[in-house]
Amino acid sequence: MRFTSSVLHDQQPIPAEYAFGVPDPELHVLLGANRNPPFEWSDLPTGVQSLALICHDRDVPTRADDVNQEGRQVPADLPRADFYHWILVDLPPTPARILAGEFSEGVTPGGKPGPVGPRGVRQGINNYREWFSGDPAMAGDYFGYDGPCPPWNDSIVHHYVFTLYALDVARCPLEGKFTGPEVLAAIAGHVLDQASITCTYSLNPAVPA
Repeated sequence: MRFTSSVLHDQQPIPAEYAFGVPDPELHVLLGANRNPPFEWSDLPTGVQSLALICHDRDVPTRADDVNQEGRQVPADLPRADFYHWILVDLPPTPARILAGEFSEGVTPGGKPGPVGPRGVRQGINNYREWFSGDPAMAGDYFGYDGPCPPWNDSIVHHYVFTLYALDVARCPLEGKFTGPEVLAAIAGHVLDQASITCTYSLNPAVPA
């Protein structure tokens, strides 16, 4: 099973066009174009009926004490957790591609609608729901793709793992709203094969991506 992208390359930085936040010398961060990256796949296993695509950041700080605070840095040795940026299920195997910007163009305050998305797929709620829960202007259910926006004062680069799962079911066995961990639990036992691309991103000018 092959999973590729014309703009994302393993262990290389994600271009700013596909990020939720981009660096700014005065404000530290500005909202980005937030386009979903393009992907292609081939050599799927026999018996595949649908695909699932999940993107998560594996380096999110587990404590917010220092996050985005002037004169402070998020320590490198702080325990890290997963932050889900895109949960997509019921994706047909053909056409064997996702176009750039097909599922996300720009930042939508309060989040994009869902769970139904383009091509009749369903998309889960990403972790920006929790991140913006205390912000009246931005709070809401964030369905679909919202790209990288790590703390601008984090002392480590963040790693974003895009994983495509080939499933033996036509529909993911979940209903209503769902999250990344819920999808992973639901597709356990239905994965015929999987492939990943891991990319990097940083908003801290002192930490090269």
